[in-house]
Amino acid sequence: MSNYSERSFSFNASGSSSPLPSPVPTYRGTNTAVAKRSKFLRRLFYVKHMDFEFALWQMFNLFVAPQKVYRNFQYRKQTKNQFARDDPAFLVLLGFWLIASSIGFAVVLKLQFLSFLKFLLWVIFIDCIAVGVLICTCLWFITNRYLRRPSCKDQDVEWAYAFDVHLNAFFPLLIILHIFQLFFYHILISQDWFISRFVGNTFWLIALGYYLYITFLGYSALPILENTQVLLYPLLVLFLMYIIFLAIGCNICLHVMNFYEYRVV
Repeated sequence: MSNYSERSFSFNASGSSSPLPSPVPTYRGTNTAVAKRSKFLRRLFYVKHMDFEFALWQMFNLFVAPQKVYRNFQYRKQTKNQFARDDPAFLVLLGFWLIASSIGFAVVLKLQFLSFLKFLLWVIFIDCIAVGVLICTCLWFITNRYLRRPSCKDQDVEWAYAFDVHLNAFFPLLIILHIFQLFFYHILISQDWFISRFVGNTFWLIALGYYLYITFLGYSALPILENTQVLLYPLLVLFLMYIIFLAIGCNICLHVMNFYEYRVV
């Protein structure tokens, strides 16, 4: 899969310098957006046309080198005149990880089958989709309204791309909080010790930090935007909250686990 890591293209995440040709302008148009969405949905029914190898490469690099993932989004813009994914393979694999991690939760929390289904539906439709739609719509509005370069008023951030950025950022968060964390829950995190709070809250710090950083990379990869570093400012608030929760003895992991258990029982 290493052939995907370098496309013979180089892109500066700040958008200030790149040997790539200037992107083809994307003009607002409902018909174009509908056509792209219809094409994407149609491909969901043609599994053999999906590039699962490349989707796995993206998932791996979202952990180790997320900048490489966004170089490919830039490449897609040059070749297909859109930043958003046109291959649903990543979405299909994300669905697999949502199911697998939910099974892990069911085992750790000893959920019955019906409770497991409730939990799975909550994670998919609330945690991933509903929260994601809310976040990406807010960022889509903010970036188009306040961060577009004056010279790029005839171009805008695609909503579909904003949702792709959310999915990219959500995947590491899912793996950290819904898989890695489970191995430490009963033996450490669920205990009433300082080290338990430290480990549990640190999982959340890393997961949310990853989410914010990958989100920043997604928008900073767009040459039509400027001053995207403001999207990193919530990291300061996140770290401050981390210190406060440790100081007051609040174990975020334990509270979230209790919340999930309450929602599905």
